[in-house]
Amino acid sequence: MLDTVAARVNTPPAMDGLPPERRRWAVAAVFTALAMASLDTAIANIALPAIANDLHVSPAEVVWVVNVYQIALVATLLPLGALGEIVGHQRIYLVGLLVFTLASLGCALAWSLPSLLVARILQGLGASGLMSVNSALVRFAYPSRLLGRAFGYNALVVATAFTLGPTIASGILALGPWPWLFAVNIPFGVIALVIGMKTLPATPRAGHGFDFTGAVLASACLGLFIIGIGSAAHRTSPALVITELAGALIFGWILTRRHADHPAPMLPIDLFRRPIFALSAATAVCSFAVQGLAFVSLPFYFEDILRRSQVETGFFMTPWPLVVAFMAPIGGRLADRYPAGILGGIGMLLLGVGMVLLATLPAEPSVANIVWRMVICGIGFGFFQTPNMKAIMSSAPAHRSGSASGIVATARLIGQTTGAALAALCFALADREGATIALALGAGFAALGGVMSFLRLVVGSSQRT
Repeated sequence: MLDTVAARVNTPPAMDGLPPERRRWAVAAVFTALAMASLDTAIANIALPAIANDLHVSPAEVVWVVNVYQIALVATLLPLGALGEIVGHQRIYLVGLLVFTLASLGCALAWSLPSLLVARILQGLGASGLMSVNSALVRFAYPSRLLGRAFGYNALVVATAFTLGPTIASGILALGPWPWLFAVNIPFGVIALVIGMKTLPATPRAGHGFDFTGAVLASACLGLFIIGIGSAAHRTSPALVITELAGALIFGWILTRRHADHPAPMLPIDLFRRPIFALSAATAVCSFAVQGLAFVSLPFYFEDILRRSQVETGFFMTPWPLVVAFMAPIGGRLADRYPAGILGGIGMLLLGVGMVLLATLPAEPSVANIVWRMVICGIGFGFFQTPNMKAIMSSAPAHRSGSASGIVATARLIGQTTGAALAALCFALADREGATIALALGAGFAALGGVMSFLRLVVGSSQRT
């Protein structure tokens, strides 16, 4: 038995978190990189018109600046999370940060669309290295009694970056050309890299080797899924969409069969056999699908149905992420004291109520009438997010933290992508009224997520007995 344990982990058992002084520096490095990767998507979206004009390409071509980054990011999350369990999560983080920083320089120096796309692919790979192990590093940096608070800070960083991203991008573009949007990453990346090399925790390392074939299968599965969902959103031919999604299912099935007896499968089927983990991951997908549906449909709802200006629409969209940033640390502190099933269920129900209230706005609502509904959505989403992240990470064994961390990021991106695609489908089927249908569909996803969250209480109770 001792030999089995030794084969599984090559390093001595880790302490319960880092010493406080070192922890502060370590999480500063982790959260700086997380903020950079989170900001990058919003910044790139804002820059698309300027990039198209400067490089003399069409809007249909320039949108690939966002697409290739997203595909590279999602396709490699699980393989890099699994690799982190073998070589150490801190190594994946440092290499990912180095690649992201160098790729940001490449984006800033790009002279054509192809050169920019190559740099964006590399930037997506670097961001995947950061996001795939982010939650795992937070888990090892903090003592177990403070994990809820730690993940609250993590959610706060993401929400703040999401809130400030468009404003920061607009400010930079007001001062200089679009390459500055990418160049701004370089000094922060270098600082985070230097700090991270000295302070990040050395995490346990698994004894099994890395399955390169499995990594290719996992990347193909997730990559084709994201491409298929994107094709559906852009109303590509049904035959192509079906082919892409069928390919994703086939690669996923082959990967599952290949790793049926693997001690740490690339697609973590061993973790999904744990009811708390499976329910928490599924609830996360539902919550981010709600966010995707809302953030795609609401701008059209405000502008086309309520006849509000673009400036007003930007103001109306701000309360949701702003309140999430405020609620995340509160939810984190509560997560250290109360079950995630209760907190997450309440949060999802609040989110569902907020979506229903938005879908049933009066014909000519006041500013306050819109804002308080967005605030309810933000409270629900923020109240749910941190306890759920803690539930995902805590329900996985320490030596499987990399795969659990990869699932945290994968669930977020798959949920957002699916929600955005469903919103596009609603518009395709119902034109302007599609926004109202999308909001109602989001309320349904929130209700489903709430039910699954409360089910964790039943599962947890049965496991204790």
